[in-house]
Amino acid sequence: MNVVVIVTGGAGFIGSNFIFHMLASHEDYRIVCLDKLTYAGNLSTLKSVMDRPNFRFVRLDICDRCGVERLFEEEKPDIVVNFAAESHVDRSIENPSVFLQTNIVGAGVLMDACRKYGVRRFHQVSTDEVYGDLPLNRPDLFFTEDTPIHASSPYSSSKAGADLLAMAYYRTYGLPVTISRCSNNYGPYHFPEKLIPLMIVNCLYDRPLPVYGEGINVRDWLYVEDHCKAIDLVIHRGRVGEVYNIGGHNEMRNIDIVKLICRELGKPESLITYVTDRKGHDLRYAIDPAKILRELGWLPETRFEDGIRKTIRWYLEHRDWWEEIISGEYQTYYERMYANR
Repeated sequence: MNVVVIVTGGAGFIGSNFIFHMLASHEDYRIVCLDKLTYAGNLSTLKSVMDRPNFRFVRLDICDRCGVERLFEEEKPDIVVNFAAESHVDRSIENPSVFLQTNIVGAGVLMDACRKYGVRRFHQVSTDEVYGDLPLNRPDLFFTEDTPIHASSPYSSSKAGADLLAMAYYRTYGLPVTISRCSNNYGPYHFPEKLIPLMIVNCLYDRPLPVYGEGINVRDWLYVEDHCKAIDLVIHRGRVGEVYNIGGHNEMRNIDIVKLICRELGKPESLITYVTDRKGHDLRYAIDPAKILRELGWLPETRFEDGIRKTIRWYLEHRDWWEEIISGEYQTYYERMYANR
C-alpha cells in the first residue's frame, strides 16, 4: 500500500460515501477515517468496511492538536481530505461558536500537521454557500471560481474562513492545497435533518412536511457519488493552489422537490406545511463547473430525476439506518460495537 489517505469527517454523509468510493476505486490505498462522532457522524454507516485490512477508524476531534499530530506520526499520510465540519445552517444561526471552532480552527490544526509531516496534498471540501446567493430572476448567472466570497450565514462564513486560511497556507508556507466548492448533495446516508431525507422520512410517517417561506428557493443538486468522483480527480490531478467548483446542473425549487417526493411515495401534498422562513435565507445557488470539466474532464453523470428515485429507494430499503438515528440509538453504536476493539 503506497498511498495513505486520511479522510476527516468520514462517518458523515459525504465523507462516508467518499470512503466507499476510494476503497472501491483504489484497492491498494490505505484509508484512515478520522471522525469525532458528533450528532451527524454515524459509525454504523461504515460497518461494511470496518474490518477491511486497508481501512482504519479513529475517533478524534480535528481541533485536538496533540491527537491529530499523533495520528499523522503513526500513519504518515500522503493525502488529507477534510470533510469534517459543522454543516447545518439552522444550527449555525442558533450557536455560531462551534462552527467557528470546528470549521476554521480545526482546519488550521490539520494544515499545521500537514506542514509538519510533509503531506503532498491537503484538500479542503467547501461549499457554494461561500458565494452568497443569486437572484431568482437571473437564470443566466452562475457561481464561478472567480465569484467574490459573500457568505450569508455563520455556517457559510466559517467555511469561507477555512478556504481563505487554506489559500493563505498555500501562499505563505507553500502547502499543497486544493479546494472544492460543491452544490447541495443528496443520496444514501444523508442525515435526516436535511431537506430531502427529512421529507422522505416525514412522508413515510405521514407527518407534516415543513417548507420554509413559499418554497421558491432554488438549489443546484449534486448526487453524492458524482461529487466523490470529482474530489478523487481533484486530489490526484487538480492543480495545487486552485479552487474547483463542483455542480450538478440540476436546479430545483425546494417546493418542487417536496412535491416530487410526495408523488413518488404516493402521499398527498396536503402534508406540506409552510413555516416561517429562515433568517438570511439564500435565494438561489447555481454552479458553473466549466473549469473542472475543462481541466479534469468531470461532468455530473446523474440526472436529478434518476438520483432522487435512487435516493428514495435507498431510504425505503434501509429503514433500520434512519430509524436508529431518529430514535437516537445510533449515538451509542460506537460504545456498543467498537469501544473495546
